[in-house]
Amino acid sequence: MDSVSRQTYAEAVDRLNVLATGDRPSPLAGVADEILSVAQLLAHQPRLRRALSDPARSGDDRAGLLSSLLEGKTTDDTMSLLRTLVAGRWSAPSELLDAIERLGIETFLASADSAGELAEVEDELFRFGQVVDGNSALAVALGTSTTPPEQRAELARQLLQGKARPATLRLVDVALRGFGGRNFAGSLSRLVELAAERRDRQIAYVTVANALSDAEASRLGARLAELYGRPIDLKVSVEPGIQGGVRVRVGSDLYDGTVLRRITDTRAALSGHR
Repeated sequence: MDSVSRQTYAEAVDRLNVLATGDRPSPLAGVADEILSVAQLLAHQPRLRRALSDPARSGDDRAGLLSSLLEGKTTDDTMSLLRTLVAGRWSAPSELLDAIERLGIETFLASADSAGELAEVEDELFRFGQVVDGNSALAVALGTSTTPPEQRAELARQLLQGKARPATLRLVDVALRGFGGRNFAGSLSRLVELAAERRDRQIAYVTVANALSDAEASRLGARLAELYGRPIDLKVSVEPGIQGGVRVRVGSDLYDGTVLRRITDTRAALSGHR
């Protein structure tokens, strides 16, 4: 997003936060579902996307068009959030679509946060991603885009029913549909990161050969928090194949101190001197 688009999105999130923290918080899970339904509608209606983001039309005109389309089909809170987005300026119709989808996700996360479940939802999403990554047949079954998302969502529900919160199930469904144009694994990872951001934290993906002790995890988390200036959530994967050491990724930063990496670098150096 450009700066103007980011400002519009920030205004919508501010309005969402008011709904989430007011004297009588709104039932945000339903609002989130309605926002994501509008995103799905716009994904299949390019002419409508263009009309709702047309810079030649005033913001009030575009918001009025949206209201006329959704009258009687959404709650007032949903309409208020969507009107805030549509009335803003967007550099491309795709940006408006991305913003509506992202706002739907933010609303689900705000709902989980209000219920005191956001940290658990974040962990459930990550752990489910780990389960899928560790089972090639399951990864294919859930990640094959040629299979209808409804069919894949039913499989995910069977696997998670009774083991995860409703918000987690709904967000997995969003990931199966390709959140932000990503594949399933990428969508899950992004949802985990957004959950952490909602809690004003940052994700560190940690790969080790053996599970970290609580003391080791605490020390690593504290060191990374000091380095990045904010609380860090560790998401730890155990991969015996790295043989030892630790690999850490925070955003685009990668710190690879694994034994496998050192062996690989040594072999490369030796080959270069032959």
